[in-house]
Amino acid sequence: MNLGWLGGSFDPVHEGHVHIARLAADHWDLSRVLLVPARAPPHKTDRTLAPGADRLALLEIAARADARLSPCDIELRREGLSYSYDTARELHELFGPDTRLHYVIGADTLADLPNWHRIAELCELVTFCSISRAGQELDTAPLAPLIGGDGAAELARNCLRAPPHPASSTAIREGLRAGRRPSYLDDSVWDAIVQRDLYGAGGRTDSSRSGGNSRA
Repeated sequence: MNLGWLGGSFDPVHEGHVHIARLAADHWDLSRVLLVPARAPPHKTDRTLAPGADRLALLEIAARADARLSPCDIELRREGLSYSYDTARELHELFGPDTRLHYVIGADTLADLPNWHRIAELCELVTFCSISRAGQELDTAPLAPLIGGDGAAELARNCLRAPPHPASSTAIREGLRAGRRPSYLDDSVWDAIVQRDLYGAGGRTDSSRSGGNSRA
């Protein structure tokens, strides 16, 4: 099985996340894409996320847009920092050795991969599938000492170039705190945010939308 995996804080999930997951499923012929919210992202230890149960509930609503999308709570159930190596190992145990695991990431993440926890072993467990802006140059050379020159070259080739989606979790949270309904939120996700009193949106009925292109 070609299984996709898109991780993140999803704080909150927005139309851009769904767009990326669907692009990946189409481009790499993935039968399923797991949406995996992190319990404690190693690179976001300075920020408090919305409760995992709430973020997962919003993902379950957003995933209704495509039958190939499946929220997965594997990292929420694990204590400590949410390292990708641990998740990849558990996913292989869960789905079996014949599963080919495609890890969907933004191309801007590639530069930081050498600093990831047990990155060389992670590269043996997954196929990295990066999505970049059209015209963006990819530099995978820093990964060569870890995964070899051929592996780094393959990683660069296995990249989907697509126009960026303007949705931003950061801008959405800012809009919600300001009392506005931000753009790029599914209607049902918006309703759930209000009902759960998340991001300062509890009890709001204002349907006006605010944009925002800053990245989360």
